[in-house]
Amino acid sequence: MSLALDPAAQDLLFREARTANTFTDEPVTEEQIQAIYDLVKYGPTAFNQSPLRVILVRSDDARARLVAHMAEGNQAKTSTAPLVAILAADNEFHEELPALLPHFPQAKDAFFSERPVRESAATLNAALQAAYFIIGVRAAGLAAGPMTGLDAAGIEKEFLDGDHSLLMVINIGKPGEDAWFPRLPRLAYDEVIKTV
Repeated sequence: MSLALDPAAQDLLFREARTANTFTDEPVTEEQIQAIYDLVKYGPTAFNQSPLRVILVRSDDARARLVAHMAEGNQAKTSTAPLVAILAADNEFHEELPALLPHFPQAKDAFFSERPVRESAATLNAALQAAYFIIGVRAAGLAAGPMTGLDAAGIEKEFLDGDHSLLMVINIGKPGEDAWFPRLPRLAYDEVIKTV
């Protein structure tokens, strides 16, 4: 059985999409980021909790402060990417639940009154949204370079408050020269999918 999605779109989003390591200097506009968000906001999360928060690093000062917390191998590409996004989980997402889950506003207190429960839920669901965000970047014809090689505590101190936990940093832009490392292998269907 074939997929409903056009093969060219499948390639754009998955088969030909790669983590970019170099970028052109073509800017990433606010309109592009708005279009990405307006698409990926529909991706599902448990209780529609939507805990992902994104900080767009556009100023030179903020970029320098961020680069100082990146692993050495990620500093140059983070310095030169047209746009860098810090993705975080909002551990107080439950405050938005009455608006996001209007048919069950009591979920805020019934399920998420305890901070450890919220942190676990926020991390899982914001990670789902981060994956949607990467696919959205690709859908916009841009490349994403997600990174976790960084000083998370340093970035949290520099850019976040105690209610937010860092997930990753993503470089965004049009891929530049020699942007791709060789494609790495993937597990076979029967190594991943089991029927019981």
